[in-house]
Amino acid sequence: MLIFLALLPSAYAYSFTFNSVPAQCQDLQIEISGGAGQPPYSVLIIPFGPSPLPNNVEVRTIFEVPFNSSSTSFQLKYPANSEFVAVVSDSSGFGTGGTSVAATVQSSSDSSCFNATQNVSPDFVFSIVPSNQLVQCTPTRIWWDPSTVQGTPQFHGVIPGGQSFAIPEGSLTTVANEGLGFSWTPSVRTGTTLLLLGGDNRGPGTGGSGFYIMSQGDSNTCLNSTSPSSTPGSPAGGSYPTSTNGASTGGGGSGGSHNHTGAIVGGVIGGIAGVVLILAALWFFHRRQQTQQTQKERSVDLLQDHDHDQDQDDGQLPQYYRPEPFLLPEPTIISSAGAFEDGDEATSMSGGARGSMDRRPMRLSQTTMSMSEAGLLRPATPSASATTNTRKTPHPPTLRPVNIIQHDDAGPPPPPGEQHAEEPETIELPPAYTNIRRAQPPPPPEETD
Repeated sequence: MLIFLALLPSAYAYSFTFNSVPAQCQDLQIEISGGAGQPPYSVLIIPFGPSPLPNNVEVRTIFEVPFNSSSTSFQLKYPANSEFVAVVSDSSGFGTGGTSVAATVQSSSDSSCFNATQNVSPDFVFSIVPSNQLVQCTPTRIWWDPSTVQGTPQFHGVIPGGQSFAIPEGSLTTVANEGLGFSWTPSVRTGTTLLLLGGDNRGPGTGGSGFYIMSQGDSNTCLNSTSPSSTPGSPAGGSYPTSTNGASTGGGGSGGSHNHTGAIVGGVIGGIAGVVLILAALWFFHRRQQTQQTQKERSVDLLQDHDHDQDQDDGQLPQYYRPEPFLLPEPTIISSAGAFEDGDEATSMSGGARGSMDRRPMRLSQTTMSMSEAGLLRPATPSASATTNTRKTPHPPTLRPVNIIQHDDAGPPPPPGEQHAEEPETIELPPAYTNIRRAQPPPPPEETD
């Protein structure tokens, strides 16, 4: 651990700036400032972020440019809208001149410096265990295939806009199914963006790079004031584009971090609005489903379609369900002189009631009896034969007998032999007025004592 801390510079004795805007296939100029650097110098260009080319074709390689003077110029063989990080070193160690934030390559009319259809690959590859993550203050094993490496591999940690450092190699061990490697405990704070580079005798970066964000560990005992992190203040490199819209950083920038406040606020507002719309839609469909379910469960009453607001369950049948008994009409109270002598008049009356124009055949069954004989009078109703002559009781009225005629239907059709028989003819005769009785005088008034 002490060896690792000794390799970290306590302060930048010098820095560098970009004297030209990074552009596709154009020359990029870098100048050393501060005057305290120790030549020879070198600038290491590292790809950052995904490739902007179609099908994610990667044409960017990690390359190093050495120089002895206070400035240098080289062709940037990166496509437009891609990003890179620059690290400047001198003879005293790696990253002593500072590390830039991710700079964006601007477009140009020249695209001859790369093949947009062919991917590039590193000279060798390395892996870490646990894979795909670096955990604060937690041992990590870095290993590789020794048959693909030339000489002794070196590894570096690059923090965009912050401190870059060389990773010290511990004791090399061979693990089955992994290869040759060593253990390293990263003393980098949680949330820091870190590029892990591998190289060998062919140069730094020949083993490629990996992008990591430090994860929270169970311990922070490995951290101290000199632990690598993003550096507050102006990042190295001066002013240069850091996004595809050409915005620049430098001067008063802080740690190379991009200002995404507006995007974050807009995203939060949009997310809240989306959640509100989703909840409103769910509430609407829920209410609609409840309404449809209620309408399906409600019974349909064809007789009381508009009386559902006055539904009352009192255990009684509605008015239109109550049966009404058939009541015989009250017997007609007339003089006994108007009673029929026999059933002939009833027959003639029934015939006259049909009308002279009705010639339909009809079968009649005739029953003639008095109400008193049929037993149809109510109790305590006097009959014609139950009259008494008392001085204090008026003469009881005489009840007229009622003729009941029951009409029969046509019945089954006649046998085939009788179908052509002549039907009986009904002849209707007017009344003869031969049996007219004189009206009887009214009874004398009762004498009172």
